Amino acid sequence: MLTKVPISKNQKTLKNDFLFEGVGLHTGKYSKVTVSPAFEDSGIVFIRSDKNKDNNIKALWSNVTSTRLCTTITNSFGISVSTIEHLMSALSGMHIDNAIIKINGPEVPIMDGSAEPFVKLIESTGVINQKKYRKCIRVLKEVIVKSEDSYVSLKPNLQFSIDFEIDFPSSVIDKQSCQIQMMNGNYKEDVSKARTFGFEHEVEYLRNEGFALGGSLSNAVVVSKDKILNKEGLRYEDEFVRHKILDSIGDLYLAGAPVIGYFKGMKSGHSLNNKLLIKLLSDQANWTYS
Repeated sequence: MLTKVPISKNQKTLKNDFLFEGVGLHTGKYSKVTVSPAFEDSGIVFIRSDKNKDNNIKALWSNVTSTRLCTTITNSFGISVSTIEHLMSALSGMHIDNAIIKINGPEVPIMDGSAEPFVKLIESTGVINQKKYRKCIRVLKEVIVKSEDSYVSLKPNLQFSIDFEIDFPSSVIDKQSCQIQMMNGNYKEDVSKARTFGFEHEVEYLRNEGFALGGSLSNAVVVSKDKILNKEGLRYEDEFVRHKILDSIGDLYLAGAPVIGYFKGMKSGHSLNNKLLIKLLSDQANWTYS
């Protein structure tokens, strides 16, 4: 029998600023980032501090403009920030409702390829409760989006749970599945450490296309035929599918509030995640604030 797991009633923000810097996975450009506390009902807002005006970008599904290999958001003035999914995932997993993210470049630094560095920074600076209650988006009926043999879905559930399956033509990855109920702070141990991954034979193509320019063994798991090139190996036995879960948590947080429902992903990625939010939130019959 499913039992409802209590979640924080109050909105949360950071106690103080935290800072980080590094190279972007795809652009290869170096950026500095400051994440600061924000007022109640602010949500998550990115500010391109290297732009003089019209530089605020709300972290919302409706501002997503590209989902090729990462999630990019853009405001109405054409100012964007990309690869936001890992930071958004950490903010979601650590229950941060309101934050201002100032960044002086076009892409969030990839750090070690996971969300763990952000989780540690959030823990270090601390979290405070705010007076207003959280608004959660409770799924009322099943919503599904398909593309060939891939799909994502959300259906009613008493808490936020994720079930993901992947299947790659690689003996190292092959078929993996993982089911996680997000409860009791398990995001930190069960999800946040999973790194992004890629294949050695795709690197040249991706770089010719303008992607993975900042990628290296220090910020991604790289698979070469039947082996992993990273000397330290994997952090989880099923790290590949757990990273897909990490990405999905970040993408779903672009709903603008925590989602209460059962998410299922089958060989999917950023594009279907965004299309799922569009389908969910475009019809009031699909959801309600809770």
